[in-house]
Amino acid sequence: MRLRHRRALAGIAVATLASTAAAGPVQASPRPPDLDKVPVATGYGGAVATVDLDATRVGLEVLRKGGNAVDAAIAAAATLGVTEPFSAGIGGGGFLVYYSAKDRKVYTIDGREAAPMSMGETAFVDPATGLPYAFQEARVSGIAAGVPGTLATWEKALRKWGTTDLADALRPAAKVADRGFVVDTTFRTQISDNAAAFGQFSSTSALYLPGGLPPEAGSVFRNPDLADTYREIARHGPGAFYRGAIARDIVDTVQHPPVADVPIGAWAYPIRPGTMALSDLSAYQVRTPQPTRVSYRGYDVYGMPTPSSGGQAVGEALNILEQTDLSALTRTEALHRYLESSALAFADRNRFVGDDTPRPLLEQLLSDGFAKERACLINPAQALVKPVAPGEPDGSYGGCAAAAPSPAVTEGQSTTNLTVADRWGNVVEYTLTIEQTGGNGMVVPGRGFLLNNEMTDFNFTPTQGSAPDPNLPGPGKRPRSSMSPTIVLADGKPFLAVGTPGGSTIITTVLQILVNRLDLGMTLPEAVAAARATQRNTAAVLAEAGFAPDIPGLTALGHTFAASPEIGAATGIEFLGHGRLLAAAEPVRRGGGSAGVLWPVPVS
Repeated sequence: MRLRHRRALAGIAVATLASTAAAGPVQASPRPPDLDKVPVATGYGGAVATVDLDATRVGLEVLRKGGNAVDAAIAAAATLGVTEPFSAGIGGGGFLVYYSAKDRKVYTIDGREAAPMSMGETAFVDPATGLPYAFQEARVSGIAAGVPGTLATWEKALRKWGTTDLADALRPAAKVADRGFVVDTTFRTQISDNAAAFGQFSSTSALYLPGGLPPEAGSVFRNPDLADTYREIARHGPGAFYRGAIARDIVDTVQHPPVADVPIGAWAYPIRPGTMALSDLSAYQVRTPQPTRVSYRGYDVYGMPTPSSGGQAVGEALNILEQTDLSALTRTEALHRYLESSALAFADRNRFVGDDTPRPLLEQLLSDGFAKERACLINPAQALVKPVAPGEPDGSYGGCAAAAPSPAVTEGQSTTNLTVADRWGNVVEYTLTIEQTGGNGMVVPGRGFLLNNEMTDFNFTPTQGSAPDPNLPGPGKRPRSSMSPTIVLADGKPFLAVGTPGGSTIITTVLQILVNRLDLGMTLPEAVAAARATQRNTAAVLAEAGFAPDIPGLTALGHTFAASPEIGAATGIEFLGHGRLLAAAEPVRRGGGSAGVLWPVPVS
């Protein structure tokens, strides 16, 4: 996923677009004036923060017309499926966390992609060699595609909590797809980076590599096939996607990848078909599990349970950190504990968390007793040797076991995130994805959307030695995720909502923002903008360039660092009291995000 600063054309009459029905890029003439894109906004009446200007604008318009947070979030998410197609869309899945002002409760929707019922533990093992496929061989294949859950998430959220229907929510996004948006350098770069994979498929290259090249920055990109797909779903409901003509097209794409007669560029691997069936699509159901919850410094922090590891890892790390008053420490001492708690939580994530993790085990991982036992391993004067071993969440706590080495596991980086609040106090935190940037590389012919490669979030082979691996493939199983949409309540009312893309760095990004805001005295915009470092139980801490001033002190404690150009791309909303909202998005990372409120007031 990447963020793009673009000029939106939706709602603007452009003569050159009215005269053509072709997909892909056309030249914009004249280009419309820039619409405001700002990373921070304060005010009243509702707020939206997304990775994209178009999506934020659409969400605010829904709120302006009287829609609630769910209505606005789904309309914004559908728009991201148009303007951020390499990160999200109806070919993928995600997790939604919702605070209901009426009930004063937090709810979740698990719209994670599901494995076909034909998928077994060795799905990613080459039968000819007995070895796991190379990642790119597995990714760009029909095997990688899971049954998409995004559309079912939208339908479920609107039916449970919305005031409008799916047809209304899709209408603004269809207009954006029809009328187009102006390509920027990041959009073009994403296609260039995927050119070899995209070029293997006739449908993908026709849309994203017209004439064999990515669209030029400054051209207008249209996707009328996606607009038509949205309108078909609007007319016939989600059944068209899960049981009708669109479902048949998805299955045909998975089972018979649309390999080009004359591919653009070389690809080192065979394009392997998958086994997804119509019955897999028709059987798909979202889940509505109880959220995870931990108490931290007097706040209640809610997140996603399994198959996401976000609620567990963020919550466990917070429980470990709560054993120390971070505000009384030096910055180096506080960051040392942040890094160590992250490593410990990741060790437990990798060992215990998967789709089938029993809820009682999840509750033990989030218990105060387990956190105290893990926290006692942290040496204020010396970093633990990484990777550390998982703990024993058995309900019997009090010891301080040795932190022996354990396997480290990570995942892809591509996702998108949005945060919405309305005038009534409802809040949506929603993270959605198609996994890698560009998913599995296959545009469903005639439908205008990419399929996910989410099945590659499973472990290809066992990673836990003689112990059971919780994240191996299986029939109908959902792969472990790091998506961490998080809502924080104070005295039962919303205080903060935050989420981010970034693969397994999602967990540490959300955790670091919470620590920055709740412990280290930063405002939400400062917490989002601050330089990041991520420790995922690996030998080295990945750190952004801006984190450099903190590295010498942490190196003296035994931490090892490696450079990362960018970590995460967060959005968030804070409730300032008396109805005033603060919406925050990235000021710089990946081009900067877009935050807006209905009735702006100056920042005080």
